[in-house]
Amino acid sequence: MREGIHPDYRTVVFQDPSAEFGFLTRSTVTSSETVKWEDGNEYPLVRVEISSASHPFYTGKMKIVDTAGRVERFNRRYAGKGTQGGSKTKSKTQG
Repeated sequence: MREGIHPDYRTVVFQDPSAEFGFLTRSTVTSSETVKWEDGNEYPLVRVEISSASHPFYTGKMKIVDTAGRVERFNRRYAGKGTQGGSKTKSKTQG
């Protein structure tokens, strides 16, 4: 391998705050946050929105995750724009 072109592959903690779950693995992801792990060492911390501890497939519980406000934005944009009146399609008649 060529020197200096590959990202740093190091030990990182991924943490899912909603499920109070974290795991230690190796990754090239960068982070400015650090956390003290169970072994007493300090590692870079990467927060994730969904992990195996909170994903509906693994937990069997349905949960709506809307961190970006997409549902509220959709409701504001399309509030009151239901089907009003009749259909606007043209009917074809044969003569």
